[in-house]
Parts: sequence; structure tokens; C-alpha cells
Amino acid sequence: MAAIAEIPQIADPAKAKRGKSRKALKQTSTSVANIIAGTLVESSPAAEPPAPNPAGKENHQSLSNKKTKKGGASKGGKKQQEVEVSSFEKELQEMQEKLEKLKLEKEHTEEMLKAKEESLKQKEEELETRDREQEKLKTELKKLQKMKEFNPTMNFSFGLSMKEQEQDKKDKKKSTTKKPSPPYILWCKDQWNEVKKANPEADFKEMSTLLGSKWKAITDEEKKPYEEKYLAQKEAYLKIIGNEKREHEAMKLLEDEHKQKTAMELLEQYLQFKQEAEKDNKKTKKEKDPLKPKQPMSAYFIFSNERRVALLAENKKILEIAKITGEEWKNMTEQQKEPYEKLALKNKEQYLQEMEVYKLKKEEETAHLKKEEEEHLKLQKQEAMQLLKKKEKTETLIKKTKENLQKQKKEKGEKNVDPNKPKKPASSYLLFSKEARKNLAEERPGTNNATINALISLKWKELNDEEKQIWNGKAAEAMEAYKKELEAYNKKLEAENKENEK
Repeated sequence: MAAIAEIPQIADPAKAKRGKSRKALKQTSTSVANIIAGTLVESSPAAEPPAPNPAGKENHQSLSNKKTKKGGASKGGKKQQEVEVSSFEKELQEMQEKLEKLKLEKEHTEEMLKAKEESLKQKEEELETRDREQEKLKTELKKLQKMKEFNPTMNFSFGLSMKEQEQDKKDKKKSTTKKPSPPYILWCKDQWNEVKKANPEADFKEMSTLLGSKWKAITDEEKKPYEEKYLAQKEAYLKIIGNEKREHEAMKLLEDEHKQKTAMELLEQYLQFKQEAEKDNKKTKKEKDPLKPKQPMSAYFIFSNERRVALLAENKKILEIAKITGEEWKNMTEQQKEPYEKLALKNKEQYLQEMEVYKLKKEEETAHLKKEEEEHLKLQKQEAMQLLKKKEKTETLIKKTKENLQKQKKEKGEKNVDPNKPKKPASSYLLFSKEARKNLAEERPGTNNATINALISLKWKELNDEEKQIWNGKAAEAMEAYKKELEAYNKKLEAENKENEK
């Protein structure tokens, strides 16, 4: 026991390896001290082998347990290291992804910055141009500020505003008389109720087909009253429309004339304004009327003109002459000034008389000019009306000729066409176009006839010889049937003619 007490306390090697910690070392347990003592005794030659100690066994068992615990701890540490490595790799991947995102964002921001720089450059250029324009405007403004403002004294009562014109058009559309309905529609209006009573379940489409078939079956005598009614309505409608058109054209001419007149007045006012502005600025000399009487000279000017001749003979300058005459006039007495003043008064009276005569002449001239202008306007109006009448006459002649031609064609057709005569069959192209039209109408609803016709012609051109032969065969069959019918019809006509001759 004394030996065990004398053994120095040894620190745990596992704890010593952990690093240079400044914590106090823990005391070793009694079992560990005993094991160390045993090793020391075995190493010494003089020492006898000690008796088997149950306490030593216990210490040995405790050490073995510690070793096993250390082994388990090392395995757990490896697992922890693997988990840490995997988590570190994940973090690295995340960081790389973030870096890539940041790079993309950086590129995007750089592009945005470039675009902004370009836009800023453009704006700077625009601002520079604006500054230049503003400087120009400022200079122009300064020029204009020197001049007076142009305020025309005009009344634009004749010219309607755009809104008023649109409203007037709408009102005209509402008030205008309706077009006369054709004889077929007039007849349909009369027969509608009767047909509806006979066919109460029929819809609009069925009713129209029924009325159409009935109209075809009616004789010309039954149709005649409706046709006469239509013609009467048409004549009345054309008269109303003709008058409205004529009034509209006349008003348009008048409006154009008024516009010209106002434009001329505006021009005159502007020229007058310009002249006044030039007078104020003293840039140009005012144009003098040679017939206008000159203003009379004052008493001082009459005196100065008398003295100027003598002073010029003395080789005096103009400024000196003005000074001398001014001083002399000031120093003169009223008696000395009196003859000059009397002469000035006479001249003034004469000037006033001449001015009155001049003003009367001017007034007469202006009145004469106004009369001439009015006569000229009247002549222009008469010419315009004559042109309008000529235009109307030509239009009526064209209409009449067209109507006569149409009537002649109708009469010829009615005379020549026999309802029993067999009709000519359609050609191969027409037969093809009928089917193609139906298909196109289903495929492309709402297309124009012109586009449909163009598409049909293209499709016909695209057909090969075999496909065209089918349609040619159909047309040939129809033609053979037509020829047979024609022969039978002609034979019938001949037989009827022979019977009539007998």
C-alpha cells in the first residue's frame, strides 16, 4: 500500500494528446494506480511476484472496457466525418450554383447598364437638339416680341365645325327618304299574311321560298300594278334625291366661295398688320400715294428754307444751318414771324381742302371696287350654276340612255325567250365551279365572290388531264341530252306552226 502511495500520479495519455489545455489534470483512479504499480514491480529484478489480487483483475477488466469504448467512439467519429464531408460537398454545390446565378445576374445587369448608357446617350443627344431648337425659338420669339400680335377681325359664321357637320350628316341620314321597294317586295307585303295563315309553322326561309315560287307562277297582268307602283315611287324618290343633291352641291360651291373670300380678307389684314409692324420698327419706308396732297410746312420751316439758300452760299454745313436758323427764329419778334405764320395758315387751309377732295375720290374708288367685286362674284355664281346645270343634263342623258338600253334588252329577251325551250347545259368548268364554290363556302365562310372565283380558277388550273376528263364527260352527257331535247322541241314547234298555217 505504501508503494502505491509513493507512485506519482500520471496523466491520462488520451487527454494529453487532445491539445495544450490549461485545465487541471484529473486524479487517476485506484485501479489504474495499481496496474501501474504492478508493471513497475515486474520490471524490477529484486521484486518478488505479487500474490494474485482480485482488485487488479477488476482494474484490468475496467481497462479492457475502456478500450472497447474507444474503438466504438472511433467508428462513430468516422461516420460523423463522412456525414460532415457529404454536407460540405452539398454546401459547395450550393455555393457553386449561387455563384453561377450571381454571374448570370451580373451579365444581365451589365447588359442593362449598357442599354441604359445607350438610352442616356440618346437622351443627351435629344436634349442637345432640343437646346438648339429652344435657342432658335428664343431668337424667333425675340423677333416676334418686337412685333405686334396678329389678331384678325374675322367672323367664321359660315363654316361649321367638324362636330356640327357630323351631326348634320346624321340628321340628314335620318330624315332622308327611303329607297322605293321593288315590285316583288311590294307583292310579298300584300301576300305575306295569306301565306302565313296557310303555313303557320313555316319560318322566314320557308316563307321566302314559298313566296318566290308563287311570284314565278303569277302572270304579267297580276305583276303590272306592283311594277307601276314601284316606277311611280322611284320617280318621286329620284326627284327628291335630285333636289337634295343639287342643293348640297350649290351650298358646297357657296361655301368654297365664302372660304376664298375669307382667305382674301385674312391676307389683306395680315398685310396691313405687317405694314404697321414695319412702320413701328422703321425698317422700311412707307409707300406714299402720289395723288395724296403733301402736308403744309410750318412757319419755322418756311423761314429756314429762305435762310438756307444764303447760308449754303456761305459754305455752311447742314448742322450749322439748322443751329443758326433755330437761334435766329428764337430771337425774332412776333412782328417778324407774322408773315411766315400767315403763309403757313394759307398753306394749311389749302391742304385741308385738297385732303377733302382726295378723301371723296378715295371713297368713290373703294365703292366702285366693291361694286366690281360684287358683280364679279355674281358672275362667278352664274358660271358655277351653268356648269352645275350642264353636269346635271349630261348625267340625266347618261341615265336615260342606260335605262333605254336596259329596256330594249329586256324587251328583246322577253320576245325571244320561250319558257318551254330547253336551256343550254353548263360547260365542264361551270360544273366544276359549282361544286368547288360549295366546298369553299363551307371551308371559308364570309369570303368575297372575287376571291372565291380566283380560288376556283386556280384549282381548275391545278387539275390534271384525267381529273378534267371527268368534268368534260359530265358536260358531254349534258350536251347530248340537250341536243335530244332541242330536236324534240323543234319538231313540236314545226308541227304547231303547220297547224297554225292551216
